[in-house]
Amino acid sequence: MDKIRLGTLLVVAVLVVQTLVSLVWNADATLTGIALAFNAVAAVSTWLFTRRGGRAAWVVGSWCAGFFGWHVVGLGELAGWWTTGLDAVFLVASSYQLSVVYQAVMATASGFAVHLLLPRRSAPGV
Repeated sequence: MDKIRLGTLLVVAVLVVQTLVSLVWNADATLTGIALAFNAVAAVSTWLFTRRGGRAAWVVGSWCAGFFGWHVVGLGELAGWWTTGLDAVFLVASSYQLSVVYQAVMATASGFAVHLLLPRRSAPGV
């Protein structure tokens, strides 16, 4: 399996998990709506990316970088490394341990997707 296909599968997995968590854990209708809107736009970007045969990976990579950043902020908030005032946003099912694991797994999956999707430039002579 090539890195683009694996990266795309990771993006799809992140989007599916985030969408399910957003729908199951309904703390605030506004936040759920925003999360679903972001996931829908990322899903359309991913679909267009796959239709183009893997060109313009930076678009999907950018979405993944955003998801990575969001989950890192959530992980840092829950770990007490910084305070954003969004701790209630990052709690999943009102469980601290589950929330930390969720944020860590989603940050890792998003980070790997960025790593796999963004193009590499080889050094001259390599």
